[in-house]
Amino acid sequence: MFSKFLNLNPEKQEKILSATIKEFADKGFEKASTNEIVKEAEISKGILFHYFKNKKNLFLFAYDHFIELCMNEFFIKVDTDETDLFIKLRQIASFKLELGHKYSMIFKFFEVAIAEECNEVKSEIEQRKKTLIESNYSKIFNNIDVSKFRDGLDVSKSMNIIMWTLDGFGTSELEKGRAPGSKGLDYEKLFAEMDAYLDIFKTSFYK
Repeated sequence: MFSKFLNLNPEKQEKILSATIKEFADKGFEKASTNEIVKEAEISKGILFHYFKNKKNLFLFAYDHFIELCMNEFFIKVDTDETDLFIKLRQIASFKLELGHKYSMIFKFFEVAIAEECNEVKSEIEQRKKTLIESNYSKIFNNIDVSKFRDGLDVSKSMNIIMWTLDGFGTSELEKGRAPGSKGLDYEKLFAEMDAYLDIFKTSFYK
């Protein structure tokens, strides 16, 4: 579907995608202007739609592209052989913090995309998020050393409690970051607070 775009030289692709995520990150899907994107990318609107056909395709392509980029780095840098749940969760948090600094605009785009309320793309982003979690969960957590959990605990349910809490915490922080007057997310503060939750969980669930 996007073969014409993917056949462009990498520098041209990067310029178009950089302009794309900047506009969407700043304004969200509905208010983003393809006129501003083509102006920043120094191409015509006809050429942009030749590659992507419409704004929705452009938005979803950018989301998929940068998710793949980040996940490729994730599996290079995070030790999937680590068996301690909380060490692994801290590694993931540190990786996210590193990426947040390295790719600040990409993370801002992700924040906007995940919180997007426009019906034209909302359900597709939610489905992509669900698929991403389901496809990678077993790769990341299939070798956890369950012997460290307290005797008598249902480990599966315990891990669900931890994951659901962290997911809810992340969602809440995203909403705060998008609130009127907010200066955005402070990743160092966010992950320090998350680390405090992990310490509570470790005390509660481990022997």
